[in-house]
Amino acid sequence: MKKVKLDIMGMPITVDIRDEGVKNKDFEKVFGYFREVDEKYSPFKETGEVGKLNRGHKVTEEMKEILRLAGDLKEKTNGYFDIVRPDGKIDPSGIVKGWAVSRAADILRKNGFKKFFIDAGGDAEIVGGSWKWGIRNPFNIREIVKVLNLSNVGIATSGTYERGQHIYNPVGKKPVITDIVSLTVIGPNVFEADRFATPAFAMGKSGIEFIEKQECLEGYMIDKDGIATMTSGFKKYETS
Repeated sequence: MKKVKLDIMGMPITVDIRDEGVKNKDFEKVFGYFREVDEKYSPFKETGEVGKLNRGHKVTEEMKEILRLAGDLKEKTNGYFDIVRPDGKIDPSGIVKGWAVSRAADILRKNGFKKFFIDAGGDAEIVGGSWKWGIRNPFNIREIVKVLNLSNVGIATSGTYERGQHIYNPVGKKPVITDIVSLTVIGPNVFEADRFATPAFAMGKSGIEFIEKQECLEGYMIDKDGIATMTSGFKKYETS
């Protein structure tokens, strides 16, 4: 049993493995993978795949697959997810993080681990066991407003309470989202949870209704007045 936390991809990444027999090399594989993803897909690194793409160069099949996933999500969300920034450059960060966490979890699964979580900046794949997980108060991040009991799910939170207005509405006339401050999504894995959390947040208050309509997803939204709204099936994750 061991827990390690490092800063990679501009955020804290925590790997907590509760199985017996865990070794340092198991963590090295996971963190090495995240470093590789950072080098390839950071929009700030000109030598990576995103930099090459924005300069019109050929990209790898994996980059093409990420672009395909992004295009599929744009269609599923009626344009509320768009990797083309207002300045015209492509930034797939909104889909890469959950994709990377999910693939990192697969590394541990393939090595026989059955009880662990990988948390990258608040988006996590939670495997096996029964884990207590907290949703932060966006108005006081040291406070937990909701405690959940999670196992074999992914969870992701989009919000403006830590990084400011970094999520924009690519559809509406007012790109800045001000009516909500936090939206947490739980799905069958972190990729599904994360990829829908960002566009749902971009929808503002109607985002929780969008999550309600998605099969296998549940959500918990906090608006600018501190009022929480949850989907109909969210209660099954609450602690008694």
